[in-house]
Amino acid sequence: MRAHLDRLYDLSGVVAAGFLALIALTVLVQVAFNLVDAVALAVTGRAVGLVLPSYAEFTGYFLATSSFLAAAHTLRRGAHIRVSLVLQRLGPRARQVAEVWCGGVGALLGLYFTGWMWALVEESLRFGDLSPGLIPVPIWIPQAGMALGLTVFTVALIDACVSAIRGETITDAPEGEF
Repeated sequence: MRAHLDRLYDLSGVVAAGFLALIALTVLVQVAFNLVDAVALAVTGRAVGLVLPSYAEFTGYFLATSSFLAAAHTLRRGAHIRVSLVLQRLGPRARQVAEVWCGGVGALLGLYFTGWMWALVEESLRFGDLSPGLIPVPIWIPQAGMALGLTVFTVALIDACVSAIRGETITDAPEGEF
């Protein structure tokens, strides 16, 4: 089971990185369009008017999806912000209790928010909500990316809680690095 979960977290991280690359590509294309317009304006006195429609909206969707998809991978690598100053001062048993408590509360909150996010996706689908940009995007599409990332993150939180109950380290990071 551990190998499957780690592959899920890694895949989620890779897809998140892909969305970051899409952000870079989208911005790069718009910058190139702006450059072409500036050169055309300087040479001919008229801009070509190149624009990537709704590029800011799309990069926002890519960022939201990337952020949520990266959460599980980040948690398992020990890169989330934690109160390690407090945890380092606790004895082994107290630290385990704190880890179980934090993992359990995080998992419960994750389940709550994941349920609501999927309900929002369903509602947007049912009502046919569209984005207000130049390119009308069914809003459930970016919401589904966020909900999927939140689902994987919730699985990682449950995994962390179970690992803490078993007395295992909840991240791949060496002791003291998270």
